[in-house]
Amino acid sequence: MTRLSVEMLAADTVEPITSAGHAQLGIAVLLGIAVIVLLITKFKLHAFLSLTIGSLALGAFAGAPLDKVITSFTAGLGSTVAGVGVLIALGAILGKMLADSGGADQIVDTLLAKATPRSMPWTMVLIASVIGLPLFFEVGIVLLIPVVLMVAKRGNYSLMRIGIPALAGLSVMHGLVPPHPGPLVAIDAVGANLGVTLALGVLIAIPTVIIAGPLFSKYAARWVDVPAPDRMIPQRASEELEKRPGFGATLATILLPVVLMLAKALVDIVVDDPDNVVQRTFDVIGNPLIALLAAVIVGIFTLLRPAGFGKDRLSGLVEKGLAPIAGILLIVGAGGGFKQTLIDSGVGRMILEISEDWSIPALLLAWLIAVAIRLATGSATVATVSAAGLVAPLAADMSTTHAALLVLAIGAGSLFFSHVNDAGFWLVKEYFGLNVGQTIKTWSVMETIISVVAGALVLLLS
Repeated sequence: MTRLSVEMLAADTVEPITSAGHAQLGIAVLLGIAVIVLLITKFKLHAFLSLTIGSLALGAFAGAPLDKVITSFTAGLGSTVAGVGVLIALGAILGKMLADSGGADQIVDTLLAKATPRSMPWTMVLIASVIGLPLFFEVGIVLLIPVVLMVAKRGNYSLMRIGIPALAGLSVMHGLVPPHPGPLVAIDAVGANLGVTLALGVLIAIPTVIIAGPLFSKYAARWVDVPAPDRMIPQRASEELEKRPGFGATLATILLPVVLMLAKALVDIVVDDPDNVVQRTFDVIGNPLIALLAAVIVGIFTLLRPAGFGKDRLSGLVEKGLAPIAGILLIVGAGGGFKQTLIDSGVGRMILEISEDWSIPALLLAWLIAVAIRLATGSATVATVSAAGLVAPLAADMSTTHAALLVLAIGAGSLFFSHVNDAGFWLVKEYFGLNVGQTIKTWSVMETIISVVAGALVLLLS
């Protein structure tokens, strides 16, 4: 089961695990989040333990039976690790291969030689946007992180000056531009035109990513001035390599998953027949797991062989590549567990019921509903699916353009203020070596800027 289908099922949970009213549920959410933040910041407890305790506290405050809370938490942890964990592991192996073969150095040296300090943030946002077009956010992160960290380290750049533009490029593509699953689900629910939504999505994405990426990164770098964490930079082998793979071969290896996933998305759009042999073939080779696994296998021949690696060294390389990510997997998984506890408690349903009485313009309503569900559940995809289902009837009398803008309003709202109930929040925190406060000042604020700017542009175009 894909991560998308897991989250869609989560969004459609039939019966909440608690019968708490809206007031009690709202208070339980706030207290659950407060417990997590307090344990991490005040008592310095590991994020995995804090998220686990916070999930149990949330269930207790909401009056849910403890056995059902435990089931929700473990189901969310399991589905998140199943969907994201293997991708993080494969990304870590690929990153180690890039580092030990000298391929990452080749990419970084080329970037540093071609780009000036002034143009580097713009270069990073362009690379991230291209790579992020067909990829899930988490896949994009694991592909880009080694390059981002090495550019920051070797070029002596502020990590935020380089990292924020890359994150902005990935996030904007994830929320606004088909063929990402979120926008595709909303297009289907609303009955919007794919081509028009894609065109308007790109039109809105360009100014949004400029403001939230290179421009905001100037301020983020002042607020949070941290170096690239050494533990997350794939370490080179101790000996100097006599030769290393070429720039073209390295770039082709990194872009292979992008090409495979983009091909799958295009075939899905053009063929649109689940029984078609071509579509079923591309559904397999364009699956994120297969696409990243293919890059790892190809990398053996394009990266390791040219650098003089024998097969005897491959096992040790994989082992060293996986070692640094054990903690990240547990934290991201626990973030998914907390999110699932929120959803199963009926928080998403509560937001939908409250929003039925709101009397405001359709596009603004769609954005606000998506914002509320995103804040409550931490999932951009659940926010998109739920909001699209609620506002779909409003699209019946809309023009083609306005139906497309309705989809984009939902997508913009679904990105608002990522915080401790979002697995992506913990992914960014751990990879960049930040504390909770620093992650909020940079990543969370960046996501909010994307949401507000894109929402404002949607309203402007309407």
